[in-house]
Amino acid sequence: MKVILQKDIENLGDSGDIKDVADGYARNYLLPKKLVIVANEKSKKSIEHQQRLIKIKKQKRKKQNETLLEKLSGLDLLLTAKVGEEGKLFGSITAMDISKKIKELGYEIDKRRIVIAEPIKSIGEYKVDIKLEEGLTATANVFVDKEE
Repeated sequence: MKVILQKDIENLGDSGDIKDVADGYARNYLLPKKLVIVANEKSKKSIEHQQRLIKIKKQKRKKQNETLLEKLSGLDLLLTAKVGEEGKLFGSITAMDISKKIKELGYEIDKRRIVIAEPIKSIGEYKVDIKLEEGLTATANVFVDKEE
């Protein structure tokens, strides 16, 4: 069955794409969740209009992400934690902790978008990647200090 994707679907395609999928997959999953519409002659004009709207939305989203990238790149975050002997933390600094700190600064970043190269388990300075949409990645500096 030929369908037009209404939203980006992982492992299938981006919104506006015309894809050929199994009938059962389309009827039982994609259509009830309104992720696609059936591709036929009537839907062709709406597809073209929708693709123009999608293109405008993507440009707007990309511009917003580029602005956010500029703000988040080189961002310095100071996190404090309880420290034991030799500067080792009780536990570790997680993506959720970093996300909360970024939220305090006024930016809404999901914890799943924060990539920590290695677990943060001691005092020091660390580089953390923040993956934004459109393939953009910002790098923030995380400073870990002992809690007073």
